[in-house]
Amino acid sequence: MRADVLILLQARMGSARLPGKSLMPILGRSLVAHCVTRLQQANIGLVMVATSSRAEDDILAAEAGSLGAPVYRGDAYDVLGRMRAAAALVNPTYIVRATADNPAVDSDSIGRLLSVLERDALDHAVESGLPCGATVEVLTASALRTAAARATAADDREHVTTYLRREGRGFKCAIVPGPCELQRPDLRFTVDTRADLDYMRRVFRRAGYSDRRSISLAELIAAADAVDRPDREVA
Repeated sequence: MRADVLILLQARMGSARLPGKSLMPILGRSLVAHCVTRLQQANIGLVMVATSSRAEDDILAAEAGSLGAPVYRGDAYDVLGRMRAAAALVNPTYIVRATADNPAVDSDSIGRLLSVLERDALDHAVESGLPCGATVEVLTASALRTAAARATAADDREHVTTYLRREGRGFKCAIVPGPCELQRPDLRFTVDTRADLDYMRRVFRRAGYSDRRSISLAELIAAADAVDRPDREVA
């Protein structure tokens, strides 16, 4: 476990398209529980849940606590400010940004991206080619602080890394191809709608998910090839 790495999982109950989805179950475990557990399995840094201070997120904070994850609560819409304030509690060198939409996040992605970030002295890195929702973003705490101090647009405050990834901001960013065996950009493993949730339930069931063993991303990809994909819903 590295003391210089903080894994921040942003989550809240107020999803516009699927309210309360963070606590909706996938084979007996909440969506946020799947995310926290998979991130903890990386065994690289502390996993902290960053949620809002709204009353509706009290139950989400309680769920995170039951999973052994500390919680920071801040502004519901200034997610960039929320993440910066959460990081300030721990003062890490590196931040891993994950979201509670992604129950199939690949915990190994964290180590791969940290290696690239450190080797190439980057400010931000993300993997490409994996199923949508399977990777994380890794950035330096310094870059997060700078972005939080400079960004003023509502979109940049809500989406955390858009400011520093935009060309001309002075940050060194990279998009890194994921492992060849996990290259499946045609798959969608994120939950925005009820159809997405039902699909992930079918994928986890087909993969033989049990809370007694972890399921690799490769196993989930194989399972996805054996189930019907959802029709995309229009927001």
